[in-house]
Amino acid sequence: MEPPSTADAAVFRPVRAGNAFEETVERLLQAIRLGIAVPGDRLPAERDLATRLGVSRVTLRDAIRSLQEAGYVESRRGRYGGTFVNEVLPLPQPLSERGGGGDLVDALTLRRVLEAGAAEAAALRELEPDDRDNLLARLAECEAAGVGEYRRRDSRLHLAVAEATGSASVTAAVADVRMRVNELLDSIPVLHPNLAHSNEQHRRIVAAVLAGDAAGARREMAEHLEGTASLLRGFLS
Repeated sequence: MEPPSTADAAVFRPVRAGNAFEETVERLLQAIRLGIAVPGDRLPAERDLATRLGVSRVTLRDAIRSLQEAGYVESRRGRYGGTFVNEVLPLPQPLSERGGGGDLVDALTLRRVLEAGAAEAAALRELEPDDRDNLLARLAECEAAGVGEYRRRDSRLHLAVAEATGSASVTAAVADVRMRVNELLDSIPVLHPNLAHSNEQHRRIVAAVLAGDAAGARREMAEHLEGTASLLRGFLS
């Protein structure tokens, strides 16, 4: 790669701790998409890149491994080894024909407003035993799900949070936006580290709702949604 430039520094800047893996993937994809790292280039050394992004080397390795599996980079051993951008990159997946990139931004904005608000409203409500049982059951299903069924189980958990608001209108709105988001998610690869991280966040969301912590539920849901948004922006923008 060429010596660090302003653009280089802007992309390889520290990520936020809450979604370190997802934002690291997004930054690496940005570097490739923006031509900061072109096909054939070697990415900065692992130690340097981890320092610049403000993440652990374990998180960086997970991100690089995920991009390797998705066909964006390859790792080479030896004296002149490292992580290199593939000469032939995957073709960008087509966005929804309803509006391309605008549809992505619109769907993510609507989802953030609806689902963060739903988590807050659920936490403010005095939940019935059935609501609590439903949340815990959907959480357990999500944690036990394999890759092939994860997104379906994930959707069901998010709908359970909406159902816990006691509002049929909120639940219907969340279901609608989830359909749009799932269409976008189906256009990107499933990344195993993201699933583990999502499950950790799901536990915190459900715990906050069950504890009646409205501010915490909104905060945890917003952070969780931003992780998904980072991956979608990285792969689809």
